[in-house]
Amino acid sequence: MSNYPELEDKVVIVTGSGSGMGRDACMALAAAGARIVLGNRNRAAGEAVAAAIAATGGTAVFQPTDVSKPADCAALVQRALDAFGRLDGAFNNAGLQREFCDIHETPDADISDVIDINLKGVLYMMKYEAAAMLKTGGGAIVNNSSIFGLKAMPHLAYYVAAKHGVLGATRAAALDYAQQGIRVNAVCPGPIKTASYDRVTGGDDHMYDDGVPMHRIGQPREVSDAVLWLLSGRSSYVTGSFISVDGGMCAA
Repeated sequence: MSNYPELEDKVVIVTGSGSGMGRDACMALAAAGARIVLGNRNRAAGEAVAAAIAATGGTAVFQPTDVSKPADCAALVQRALDAFGRLDGAFNNAGLQREFCDIHETPDADISDVIDINLKGVLYMMKYEAAAMLKTGGGAIVNNSSIFGLKAMPHLAYYVAAKHGVLGATRAAALDYAQQGIRVNAVCPGPIKTASYDRVTGGDDHMYDDGVPMHRIGQPREVSDAVLWLLSGRSSYVTGSFISVDGGMCAA
């Protein structure tokens, strides 16, 4: 039996669904009985997750999506409406990080790509998601920020700026729709075991242990648990907020 029976048959969009936190959230939502609309730039990866959901008896559709393109964001929301007639929730998870370097050495392309995907992509997705939710009585949106939406880190000014922006956008949008049945919140993960993490660390699961009070990295499911709670009615009085899934890093 699902831990979140209230998510049964809910229609939920997940961007960046092909791997890492996005993939895990898709699988967890499908296990709860939600109908998943997957958006991902890499078609093969997105279709593989949709197939994995179908293999477990779940329901999922895939739409190739580059969240830096407003037309793609609109098309992803429309796919949800065409397939299921409504939109109840969204996990705006798509994001990327490029090289560590001081701001004066950061390539213009890296700044542009990260702002376009990590920040503007969230804004575009919320725009079209909120419009759809207003037509069917509301919903819940969860944006993926980062602990670097709450604190700074050297050599990542462009990424820190984008993730701070995600939290600002989350709070502002929550106020826009607080009386219209749409809740908007965020998660702020710390170091989580994903392919992206492995690219940065070379696969060393203990590289950041000394900087984490719990002295370990997190697992994608620990983020998914927070996402499912925020998407469910159990968080019905929570909007404009965030959950740090970071082993205590922001408390230190």
